[in-house]
Amino acid sequence: MRATAKMSMSALVAILAMSCVITASASAATGGATAPSQTAKKKTAKKKASKKTTKKKAAEETTDEAAPQVSGGASASAPANATAAPADDQPTVTGSLAKIQKNGLAAAPSLAPLEVKEAIWAANEIIGTPYVYGGGHASFKSKGYDCSGTVSYALHGGDLLDSPLDSGSFMSWGKGGRGEWITIFTNEGHAYVVIAGIRLDTSAADDPKGGEGPRWRPLRKSNSGFTVRHPNGF
Repeated sequence: MRATAKMSMSALVAILAMSCVITASASAATGGATAPSQTAKKKTAKKKASKKTTKKKAAEETTDEAAPQVSGGASASAPANATAAPADDQPTVTGSLAKIQKNGLAAAPSLAPLEVKEAIWAANEIIGTPYVYGGGHASFKSKGYDCSGTVSYALHGGDLLDSPLDSGSFMSWGKGGRGEWITIFTNEGHAYVVIAGIRLDTSAADDPKGGEGPRWRPLRKSNSGFTVRHPNGF
């Protein structure tokens, strides 16, 4: 009986030894990899969550850097454009009458329609340029302007005229008579315009300061000899 027990124990030891050898061989064949423990799984999950959080934060920072910096409703990266400046940057005066300022430019009346204001502000762009016969007719942009070229430039600035006209053409343009905001005085040889109570003219007539070329000037004492027209609705 004892011999049989000893043989059984020896056989059991041998079987366990063989099992260890087989397990070791299998582990070596798979690069020593074994099934991950629950602790290892938790650590891996935490690392993945941390990476996702880092990526999300980096993406948010990138988006914030790429977004334009907004100040006062305008993008800081937007190029400056004097001809397209906001109304707040243009000279304005309270009421319904424009005013000639000390620098020779005109302040548009706050109660005027936008087209009227823009016509005044556009005219300000060419105040002080020289008188040039035919100037402002081949193109609205010119080194100098004649009488009708000056009137055309202002009206175009208010989106009231598509292409330049000469003084003779203005005699049949728009509506007859004085306008509420804009009135053009024209004949075959000359043209000027009164906008919100001030005169835009290349002629120094009735202007104590004199000087030729586009200027804001006081109203004339008489407009006799001129056809009177105005833009439709203004």
